[in-house]
Amino acid sequence: MAEANVWTDDWEAGDDWSGGGAEAKRLPRGDQLGATLYQLEPGDFAVFHFHHAQEELLIVLRGRPTLRTSEGEQELAEGDVVHFPVGPNGAHGLKNETTELVRYVMVSSLRKPEVAEYPDLKKITAFAPTGSQTGQQLWLIHDLEPDTPS
Repeated sequence: MAEANVWTDDWEAGDDWSGGGAEAKRLPRGDQLGATLYQLEPGDFAVFHFHHAQEELLIVLRGRPTLRTSEGEQELAEGDVVHFPVGPNGAHGLKNETTELVRYVMVSSLRKPEVAEYPDLKKITAFAPTGSQTGQQLWLIHDLEPDTPS
């Protein structure tokens, strides 16, 4: 059985999964359920997005993050738990507007294939663990407003 501790500071190097500077580490996961621990320094954020296949559940461990949903913004407190359904009604993003650290766990169903949309960035991503025409797993980023030459 894999183990992890949410209070240790051993963060994964490399990709910024949040899009806004968060530190992250994947927690033990199965085939259908996963969780990731995130830490936001003051000013860091997790980009506003929603999923088409995966539900998510946010658990605030430390700090007071500001949650943005399609209904607006609200400050969360330690111990708050929020569910995000699939589709536009589950859109969410977090930011740390305080001077203290924010630490939270994001639990997710691991349904695949997955499509996620990023309204502020005008991007859509698609992922499937199966092979694709590229010979690799499917991982696609589609720009809704491609850059045009000036």
